[in-house]
Amino acid sequence: MTESTIAQLTTCYHCGEDCVSTTYKFEEKTFCCQGCESVYRILSENKLCSYYNYNDHPGATRQRIDKRFDYLDEPSIIKELIDYTDNEITTVTLYIPHIHCSSCIWLLEKLNKFNPAVHHCRIDFLKKQLNIKFDNQKLSLKGLVELLYDIGYEPVISLQDVIKKQNGADKDNLVAKIAVAGFCFGNVMLLSFPEYFGLSAYEQSFRHFFGWLNIAFCLPVVFYSGTGYFTSAWQNIRNKVMHIDFPLALGIAVLFGRTVIEILTKSGAGFADTLCGLVFFLLVGKFVQRKTYNHISFERDYRSFFPVAVQVIEGDAEKSVPLANLKVGQRIVIRHSEIIPADAILLKGEALIDFSFVTGESVPVNKTLGEIIYAGGRQTSEAIEMEVVKPVSQSYLTQLWNNEAFTSQQDNRMQTFNEKVSKYFTVVLLVIAFGCLAFWLPTDARRGLAAFTAVLIVACPCALALSTPFTMSAALSIFDRNLFYLKNTAVVEQLARIDTIVFDKTGTITTSGGNNITLNAVLRGHEKQLIYSTCANSNHPLSRMICRYLGSMAKLPVKEYTEMPGKGISAVIGTDNIRLGSGKFVFGHTEEDALSTRVHIMINEEYLGYFTFTQSYRQGLDKVGHLSPPYRLFLVSGDQNHEKKELLNVFEAGQMHFDQSPQQKLGFIQLLQQHRGKVMMVGDGLNDAGALKQSDLGIAVTDNVNNFSPGCDAILDGKSFGKLPAFLQFSKSTVRIIHCSFFISLTYNLIGLSYAVTGSLSPLIAAILMPVSTVTIISFTTIATHMAARRRGLQ
Repeated sequence: MTESTIAQLTTCYHCGEDCVSTTYKFEEKTFCCQGCESVYRILSENKLCSYYNYNDHPGATRQRIDKRFDYLDEPSIIKELIDYTDNEITTVTLYIPHIHCSSCIWLLEKLNKFNPAVHHCRIDFLKKQLNIKFDNQKLSLKGLVELLYDIGYEPVISLQDVIKKQNGADKDNLVAKIAVAGFCFGNVMLLSFPEYFGLSAYEQSFRHFFGWLNIAFCLPVVFYSGTGYFTSAWQNIRNKVMHIDFPLALGIAVLFGRTVIEILTKSGAGFADTLCGLVFFLLVGKFVQRKTYNHISFERDYRSFFPVAVQVIEGDAEKSVPLANLKVGQRIVIRHSEIIPADAILLKGEALIDFSFVTGESVPVNKTLGEIIYAGGRQTSEAIEMEVVKPVSQSYLTQLWNNEAFTSQQDNRMQTFNEKVSKYFTVVLLVIAFGCLAFWLPTDARRGLAAFTAVLIVACPCALALSTPFTMSAALSIFDRNLFYLKNTAVVEQLARIDTIVFDKTGTITTSGGNNITLNAVLRGHEKQLIYSTCANSNHPLSRMICRYLGSMAKLPVKEYTEMPGKGISAVIGTDNIRLGSGKFVFGHTEEDALSTRVHIMINEEYLGYFTFTQSYRQGLDKVGHLSPPYRLFLVSGDQNHEKKELLNVFEAGQMHFDQSPQQKLGFIQLLQQHRGKVMMVGDGLNDAGALKQSDLGIAVTDNVNNFSPGCDAILDGKSFGKLPAFLQFSKSTVRIIHCSFFISLTYNLIGLSYAVTGSLSPLIAAILMPVSTVTIISFTTIATHMAARRRGLQ
């Protein structure tokens, strides 16, 4: 037995470590441990063993990672890195720079196959982020990172701004490739000048020398600058899918091979200039695309905050502070049903937190004083006071908002169209390219090769594929600037397809700012304090109005606080029992039709009277009324019908429904959907959360308060309520712009192909046209979207 054979038998196929025994064997390969064998088995079963082509032993050995990640056992460091943790579940977001293709996504989303303690993985491909939920009783953060390292996806961990740093690193890598390709392209062009202008007899002696220099300049272009295209093409073959990178890689390979053959055989000058120019211009197009995506991502994550506010305690008073201005160390008040916007320590009150927004589990969890409560939890009991210990992360809140548990099954037609284009375009392109080669080869081999290469290069589905994401993203940023915050780009398309709009009343079409409130009762000072202390726990518009009416008072400790959506609130304060709400909730029966909204008061089973509200309507409600037709408008309200006459100029009599419970609102949405209506629900996110989630598109209207509902698809600042018709029309314009960009892209491809198949279009010109088409589409969609916004009075 030779020495190499012994090494083969005793070396782990996965990580290269010496095997103590041959216990772990699979497919005639030896492994040092069960872990290495398991990784190989999963890769082998899914035909991903080309993973081993990049390195003889790509897996990490125990010696290589021994003590490397020990710092991840430190509780203080773990606390800084994780997004959420409890006694069972931990979620963390890690930056993984080696994510580069669909196979990477597939493998990382199968982490539970490597370790069952991993419950869920979700990848943001553009940001190269992996969000993982795992069982912390069976797997530590250190163990998770070691697992990722073991399969070749080591996360980059920094307690500073990791994402910005690594995005910059990626950009610099692309810039380096562009620089190399540009340098080589310039030199090859210089060396090719004698060919362009004709060589004299004297210069013929340098022709072969210049050819060798051109090959030398082509090598870094192909094997450094162009490696991404070959890697992607290989992944396409392995996964049996076709992508635009495959014909591009084929074109680069053909040009390089033909150049080398012609120069070696002295039969021609080759296509060195075309090859270097092709790679250079392709990378420039990719750079422009990435810069645009990064700009959109920055706008979304760092400049456009949810239009919600948090109550901050300053001295003895409370002040409403926008989410963007919330700082570490500030003391905040979180009322019933409000979302905790940032990691904070519980200082006062009974915290019963619903973490379904974060984990998907809806069972409320009790938290004790001094305990950290993570962002995304919803308070389900009395008002609590907390101190912020971590800055607000807009991108994290957006990620939670897009959790699958709160995402409706939207029929995204544009995305489906894009997927079909990407799937069939490359196949058709290859058929045309090989058809041209077969047609021209018998009569003019050089022309056939030029036509073959030009077809592969000039025809590009990128413009088609980019139309939707760039247009939708540009529209999203315009909505953001106008205080209309959408969950994701798919919501823009959903908005354009709406034909039925259902409005809630209180807090939606009415505003609490200018409402008149009257107290129809004689209350003593202590009774007012009891009412104030009870209402201070609620985020309902009427509760907030009562607190403002009574004025700032010392809040008494509340026990057994309960809030019944659409009915009322109750609490125990000391030995006193307080009930506030509708007549049915307070004294057991529905009151006679009143002339205004009422909140009844009962303390210790003694009825004391009621508050009367004369509500004022939002500015722009008359504009909303003009939406019918073409939209069908409905009003569903939990209040009595005493304001029906005032609303007849907006809604038809048969389209207003009063005294509706949250369940009845939900049922009404379902009824409209059964009649094939595309229903948009506009509510305040409090008593209509179920209806918001059930609707095809749910909008929560906010008035500088924290009433964000994860079931909604968009948040509308109350100041922009009158712009709702403009938003609807703009969404339709956005879809039309996408259709126009499809037409432009299709026209470009047809014209380009018509020249390419004749062999009259040089591959270099084709290489220039390809990124030009991408830039054209980006410019067209951006300019057209902003013009459409300005026509509708949007910023």
